[in-house]
Amino acid sequence: MDIFGEALQDQFIKGTTETLWLHNSYDAPEEMPVDIFFRGPEEMPEIELKALALCRGTVLDAGAGAGSHALWLQQQKIEVTALDISEKATAIMKQRGVKQVLRQDLFSLKGQQFDTLLLLMNGIGLTGSIAGLQDFLQWSKSLLKKDGQLLFDSSDIAYLYQDIDFPQNKYYGEVAYQYEYKQQKGNWFNWLYVDQAMLLKLAKEAGWHCEIVLEDEYDQYLARLRPITG
Repeated sequence: MDIFGEALQDQFIKGTTETLWLHNSYDAPEEMPVDIFFRGPEEMPEIELKALALCRGTVLDAGAGAGSHALWLQQQKIEVTALDISEKATAIMKQRGVKQVLRQDLFSLKGQQFDTLLLLMNGIGLTGSIAGLQDFLQWSKSLLKKDGQLLFDSSDIAYLYQDIDFPQNKYYGEVAYQYEYKQQKGNWFNWLYVDQAMLLKLAKEAGWHCEIVLEDEYDQYLARLRPITG
């Protein structure tokens, strides 16, 4: 079931939604605002605007959602392909005017290369775990042209454990989520938040130059990675 896509569709068609709940593995369910996926550049945080400004060449916007970032890039005359696994999300993007849309799982993408891989709104979380991120850092090089770059934002969620113990058997940024909308629940899925020190370590091990471009007061940051060559 495409629970998230259903909420996006209601927001797109009706301009409003019922409550989209996000169940998680660490605390009580949270309400997730849906209108943020349709925001324009004037509403985007500094980290996202900086990432968009760094995009160059051909861009793959992975986990593109409703296509707001892809639309901004198009307006800047940048060639962008917007990818999402949700059928409803990809339909919305096409209706909003995104020119190149792929409905596909990122990890099944083959035979194409880009100058920039873009994963915003903690899109790197789709790797699900530290092991998943390690695999992604190796595999994603195949999607990059020479001198290509990987841009994504993430955050350190250590603050969630101020009053509870850190997990003993896994990295604390590995969490699980489940969407609920209109009393329908989707499947649980794994998600990753990676702190800067861990990212720098993993990137170095995987043969990437990693630069923390920007960080804010909420422990969120923007990373730019480029494969080390030669």
